[in-house]
Amino acid sequence: MAVDLTVQMGRLRLKNPIATASGTFGYGLEFADYLDLSALGAISVKGLSRRPCHGNPPPRICETDAGMLNAIGLQNVGVDAFLAEKLPELHAKGATVIANVWGDAEEDYVAVVERIGADRRIAAIELNVSCPNVVKGGMIFGNNPQALSALVKKVRAATAHVLVVKLSPNVTDIVAVAQAAVDAGADALSLINTLVGLAIDLETRTPKIGFTTGGLSGPAIRPVALRMVWEVRKALPKIPIFGMGGIETVENVVEFLVAGANAVQIGTANFRDPSLAGRLVGELSAWCAERKVARASDLVGTLRTRPREDHRFA
Repeated sequence: MAVDLTVQMGRLRLKNPIATASGTFGYGLEFADYLDLSALGAISVKGLSRRPCHGNPPPRICETDAGMLNAIGLQNVGVDAFLAEKLPELHAKGATVIANVWGDAEEDYVAVVERIGADRRIAAIELNVSCPNVVKGGMIFGNNPQALSALVKKVRAATAHVLVVKLSPNVTDIVAVAQAAVDAGADALSLINTLVGLAIDLETRTPKIGFTTGGLSGPAIRPVALRMVWEVRKALPKIPIFGMGGIETVENVVEFLVAGANAVQIGTANFRDPSLAGRLVGELSAWCAERKVARASDLVGTLRTRPREDHRFA
């Protein structure tokens, strides 16, 4: 049977729910030999800043038991070089581009967004307010609903683009942060970014990451990500959600859809298998067809939970 994979996320329409996560897929062009960029729902490019950024000193990545730690430090070519050198080729290849944006302060975010302007080659802007691997910016906004609200309001006033806010899991109440972003003007949410972690070299008794701590990603964080997507979907039933965190198989994709994500972003798995995101599009279609699911969107938010009862003193 023919399966409809299209996704409507507010004003953002995707050909399918398989996207790639910022920071794990370069600018997309690096993966063009491994898959058809135009076949993906979207590509969220490396976080863009108003000036080029060299990132953190090495070592910047280390493997963990079920994923990896990274502290790249948002290295990127800067928004001007991206618009001049990367975006034209992405557009020529038919890619649906989400521009991930970051800054040290509110004015940095606004400056990048204003530089992008109304460029129609960009489908959406994703605010990275949740990177744990920089000294300034990043989680200063993502961990504080009030600071996040102020930032989103300023960016919202500066652009008519679809605005996605990428949330940090390193918070006490993910719903409060999500609500603040939506109330301030976010059109959609991405969750989750990485969890803060530490790995130690016992021979030297030093951190394995030059920044000391790093962002933990991969299969280890998938249960946390699923729980947070589910919580946000329950609290905000109408907001479009990109879900991410340890997705490696089509079953993982479906888990996120059932938990409440409208689409997913593939992250750490791209390092191991650069063609994975492309294959997942076909595998999702086959999974749905086998189970007579006519539209992938029919899976969204269909988790069946049992009533919770307290048996501690029964």
